[in-house]
Amino acid sequence: MAYSNNHLVIMAGGVGSRFWPMSTAEKPKQFIDVLGVGRTLLQLTYDRFKGLCNPENVWVVTSSNYKDLVKEQLSEIPDGNILCEPCRRNTAPCIAYVSWRIKATDRNANIVVSPSDHIVTDVGEFRRVVSQCLKFAGETDAIITLGMKPTRPETGYGYIQADLSSSSPRNKEIFRVDAFKEKPDLETAQKYVKNKSYFWNAGIFIWSVNTIVNAFRIYQPALSKVFENMSSVYGTPNEQEEIDKRFPECENISVDYAILEKAEEIFVCPADFGWSDLGTWGSLLVQTKKDLYGNGVIGDNVLLYDTHNCIVHTLGKKKVVIQGLDNFIVAEKDDKLLICKLSEEQRIKQFSEGNDR
Repeated sequence: MAYSNNHLVIMAGGVGSRFWPMSTAEKPKQFIDVLGVGRTLLQLTYDRFKGLCNPENVWVVTSSNYKDLVKEQLSEIPDGNILCEPCRRNTAPCIAYVSWRIKATDRNANIVVSPSDHIVTDVGEFRRVVSQCLKFAGETDAIITLGMKPTRPETGYGYIQADLSSSSPRNKEIFRVDAFKEKPDLETAQKYVKNKSYFWNAGIFIWSVNTIVNAFRIYQPALSKVFENMSSVYGTPNEQEEIDKRFPECENISVDYAILEKAEEIFVCPADFGWSDLGTWGSLLVQTKKDLYGNGVIGDNVLLYDTHNCIVHTLGKKKVVIQGLDNFIVAEKDDKLLICKLSEEQRIKQFSEGNDR
């Protein structure tokens, strides 16, 4: 498999409403230095794939509102590789569009699709796993998902049930998928964690361009027609205009429902590289270096007294002094300040809209 045929697709269209006030519709979390490390989540995503594909084979699918942010943060990739959706239609239309677009330039492409707002702590192991899966995708008709070994009974993730009885003859680390499971309740999640054949669905997919295009043709003929019919405009000045016209016609459906749950040749590669979907302030606290009292602080000018198990995110110049809080989120951005119990963080979206005061 030629390295030059490896392509990376980063999906960066989300609005990150659960991370308000840090993340806003104008500048969602993937464009922010959430971890306080000097790189945004989008840049960290790009960084962890270095050495797996050339910068000119990196594609970002985003909203037309965020094109300039992507250009500014990933100046290494060609402008033409930033594909803009005129509206949100979930992951299946997004992946179909970029798949046909890549096929127009590289008929032998092997593709890895990744969200833009996850984090990985063991980048070396991550690259090893993805590299193996790209090789496997290039040699077979397989659709491969990455399964994370669960460390807790998490109810916020979907799960993949693997058939661990026999691995693929080509790669002993890759197994057939028995079933995809929806986000479970706590009791079900506890059963999954005890059973070694269940993994978190990380939303990272690997396949050859021909495999995924054929899967769309078989399982989503209406969707595949939309992008098939645009073959003559890919890479031309008319591409955006056509996409703006046709994309809104697409069904709003995830690639999991559209393809993964229907396809035959579905595999999972169980992996363990310190993965987290940074979906909530609570998950950020888990990932942050904590003080003796369980507090995670991102920001230089913060003093804590009698405070425990809090996540504080204040990157502004203000001095921040907190006394006597336990299990809270304190987050400040521009003229907005959030102080909220961690146990109530699912209400942040509602708070940010100013409802239910």
